[in-house]
Amino acid sequence: MNQKQTLLSFFFVSCAPVRLRKKFFSVFVLLVSIPFLSYAQSEDIFRHPLTAQTTPAFRTVCARLAQNPYIRGSFEQEKTLNRLNRSLKSSGNFLIIANLGMVWDTVRPFPSTLVLGKDFIIQSRPGGQRTVLNAQGNETFLGMADIISSVFSGNAQGLENNFNIFFTGSPSSWEMGLIPLDSAITSFAQRIIMTGANAIRTIHITEQNGDSILYVLSNHSFPGTLDANENALFTLP
Repeated sequence: MNQKQTLLSFFFVSCAPVRLRKKFFSVFVLLVSIPFLSYAQSEDIFRHPLTAQTTPAFRTVCARLAQNPYIRGSFEQEKTLNRLNRSLKSSGNFLIIANLGMVWDTVRPFPSTLVLGKDFIIQSRPGGQRTVLNAQGNETFLGMADIISSVFSGNAQGLENNFNIFFTGSPSSWEMGLIPLDSAITSFAQRIIMTGANAIRTIHITEQNGDSILYVLSNHSFPGTLDANENALFTLP
């Protein structure tokens, strides 16, 4: 697995315990019985490519997403394994920091904290276990981190550079479809559908093998600053 694929696999299963290959670590994901929001995604969004008429609303949405440098909230994730007809579920809290990265703090089924920085990934587990992937100076890794950041932070130019974009709705209620232009991304995420208003509410990722991942984001807050513990998360050991 190269570093580009490693970053992608970290991201697209980031909200659940992750099983990585020998170079990194292994944690098994278990199915737990906790309630999740049901959410039906529609592929109709891909009938609405971004046009001159819808671009102003798209850019307004991106501007609104980008105006909050710090976002805290809760997440629920459900990964559907198509061939096994089974779902894997997890939940916890997230923190998105413009120009720094993201934190996914999984509470259930197993505690685990994943920090995705601009040039590193850190996974922490109970007992003090910590796994670090430092990719400083690796342009491929940095490029992929920028793409991921574009999705969450509303970087309009970043989205336009890296995806075919589909859009419907208005700034107060919108749906966006993304088809990656990079073949390394499509090997993990063929299509991405997001919905929201002033913040992203759902992200649905369809993988090449037919599996899918649904993220439901809620309880958004937009703090003006970070506390010392949150700042420390982005410091390499």
